This record gives sequence, C-alpha cells and structure tokens, in this order.
Amino acid sequence: MILGMFGPWQIVLIVAVVLLLFGGRKIPELMKGFGKGMKEFKDATKGEEDTSKEDSEKDKDKK
Repeated sequence: MILGMFGPWQIVLIVAVVLLLFGGRKIPELMKGFGKGMKEFKDATKGEEDTSKEDSEKDKDKK
C-alpha cells in the first residue's frame, strides 16, 4: 500500500505543491481526465479477461 509510506504531513505538502503548480481551477480537469483514464483501463483489462475466458472455453470444446 503506497499510502502507508506517507505520513499526514507529507500528504499535506504534496497537495500544497500540486495546488501551487496547477492552481485550483485546473485540478478538477486533471482529476476528470485521470478518472476517464482509469475507467478506460478497467474496461480494457475486463475486456482482456473476457476474451481470454472465451478463448480457453473454445479450446476446451475443441478437445
């Protein structure tokens, strides 16, 4: 777990640096893009799992 490596003051410092770098207006846009990217990643990995299950079932049917 990566959050176990950071204490509360380190997290506050990281948030403050992000606010200074990107500004308050830009952060919601960044998080929205991050969320879309995560959703696409999950959909892609789920699609790969479904495809691999279908392929293994087809191989079992052939035998």
